[in-house]
Amino acid sequence: MVGFGPADVPPSAAVKFVGAGTAACIADLLTFPLDTAKVRLQIQGEAKGSSATAKKSMKYRGVFGTITTMVRTEGARSLYSGLVAGLQRQMSFASVRIGLYDSVKQFYTRGSDHVGIGSRLLAGGTTGAMAVAVAQPTDVVKVRFQAQARSHGNARRYCSTIDAYKTIAKEEGIRGLWKGTAPNITRNAIVNCTELVTYDFIKDALIRSTPLTDNLPCHFVSAFGAGLCTTVIASPVDVVKTRYMNSAHGQYASVLNCATAMMTKEGPRAFYKGFMPSFLRLGSWNVVMFVTYEQLKRALMAANHSGSTELV
Repeated sequence: MVGFGPADVPPSAAVKFVGAGTAACIADLLTFPLDTAKVRLQIQGEAKGSSATAKKSMKYRGVFGTITTMVRTEGARSLYSGLVAGLQRQMSFASVRIGLYDSVKQFYTRGSDHVGIGSRLLAGGTTGAMAVAVAQPTDVVKVRFQAQARSHGNARRYCSTIDAYKTIAKEEGIRGLWKGTAPNITRNAIVNCTELVTYDFIKDALIRSTPLTDNLPCHFVSAFGAGLCTTVIASPVDVVKTRYMNSAHGQYASVLNCATAMMTKEGPRAFYKGFMPSFLRLGSWNVVMFVTYEQLKRALMAANHSGSTELV
């Protein structure tokens, strides 16, 4: 992104593509339990029936309370349920939405050094939508795995990642694997614009206006700020997306019906369910991902440079 000096050689699109996917997988490995807790809190309360019945079925309270309850009732492995699909998602998803961001931004600005807010937002929205088009089935399977309980009293919907893909396609058709594409495109356009553009702007401002240079402290502060802004703006869409993607076939007529049902039965606060784990997850995920991404880019460029020098 921004921060390379005039004498530096910008990393190629291939380096960014591979680096973004790898960094996102590392970030997912470290923050996946928080993501699973977020999903459980987001779907909590959507049980059919009266609000009293729904309240009785609730068993998760807070981020760490959710994690503790899951470990006690389902075992520690439940925190990483859906990890395989999650890593598949990041390799295909983050590679596109983050790895191609700079290239698409340059395309919209036609190589100009001046990059306005419009071009950044347009690039973020474009790569976010492109990523969903590629990786939506992996996101559906990840959410389904994270949502299913592993306790003895609950029958598991899927026994493996491959079984999940096959079962969803068999029972719901190929369209089932692309369930929730509309809210996911909306969510990821918002997330990508907020996350990448905020990171870009904060990093640029820190380099221009403070003693910080394009190094680890700068990356850390920029990533944390991007995570906070993204959580506040994207949480409502994220909750609706999770509910809709996890819903049984025919439970909701549409995404709008899902959002309306949430508002009617649970009130506006339902759209910010799981906010704290979302923030903890996105904040920590952004820090790990962007710091790793920046270092991987430099490592890959150094490797390419040393390889070229040896050939000469």
